[in-house]
Amino acid sequence: MSGREAGTAPTAVHGQDGGGAEYRIEDLAHASGATVRTIRAYQDRGLLPTPERRGRANVYGEAHLARLLRIADLLERGYTLASIKELLEAWDAGRGLGGVLGLVAEVHGPWTDEEASRITRAELDAKFGGTQDDEAIAEAVELGVLERVPGRDDEFLVPSPQELAVAVELHAAGVPLLAISGHLKELRGQVEHIASRFLEFTTEHVFARYLGHRPPTDSDAAEAASMVRRLRPLAQQTVDAELARAMQMFATRHLHHHLGAQESAIEGSETRPVLLPARTTQAVQDLVGADRVADFIAAAAEREVQARTLDALTSSHARTNKVDEKG
Repeated sequence: MSGREAGTAPTAVHGQDGGGAEYRIEDLAHASGATVRTIRAYQDRGLLPTPERRGRANVYGEAHLARLLRIADLLERGYTLASIKELLEAWDAGRGLGGVLGLVAEVHGPWTDEEASRITRAELDAKFGGTQDDEAIAEAVELGVLERVPGRDDEFLVPSPQELAVAVELHAAGVPLLAISGHLKELRGQVEHIASRFLEFTTEHVFARYLGHRPPTDSDAAEAASMVRRLRPLAQQTVDAELARAMQMFATRHLHHHLGAQESAIEGSETRPVLLPARTTQAVQDLVGADRVADFIAAAAEREVQARTLDALTSSHARTNKVDEKG
């Protein structure tokens, strides 16, 4: 029975030569947060060095503990075990992971200066008119606008206070809460598509030269991390500028429409932006490629219009013939 199973603290002893701590597998599992089964699986996959054999026991050292903690950190950041093995093999080959881990930290770090805050249920209800709406709360939690605080049923974490403030203002203006959450779902899908396209664009034209090796060299990873810091604000700045342009254009059109103003005739060569569901755009992109999405959708729309025009003409002709026959 291991020390953990017996309810005692794990034991780590110093090596025979007075070196670093040594662990039995059960104690290594306790210290690292991994299970015994996981440690053995990592050994089988070559992620963890073979322990020293002394008699009938395996002895692990501080290097094993450090390796397990690094694997756990990379797993939390979304890396697969296969990718982690490549990184660790580069480390073992003396290529270094300082630049790679710096790149990982840069990408996984916060992409905004906004700081999360906390709010109580009473404060939340007060902001939205003083009435409790459990359905809206559940929807906000599902969307990540609110996060529950473990052990505190009456308190929530607010990852983006700005996003919550927008919801408060919209609700005060008369927009129902479920309509706000529905709009956020639609908006999120479209913004995620924009983010995906910007990433594809910068990877093709900027980061491909740094990420040609797997894993990248330490110097290439360090340069890529520096480039991430430089380019990170550009996506936000571009979206802000384009959103301001589009809002002005559409707000002007809506105002003219509701005031009864006459719009100028639309020239055949004029283009207008059309909002499509992100999944539709992605499906077309997968079919014809990113650079031909607009052409494909335009061609499909024109074909549909032509088909409906032909159907209308045929239907009209058929009705005319029936009238003539009755006459």
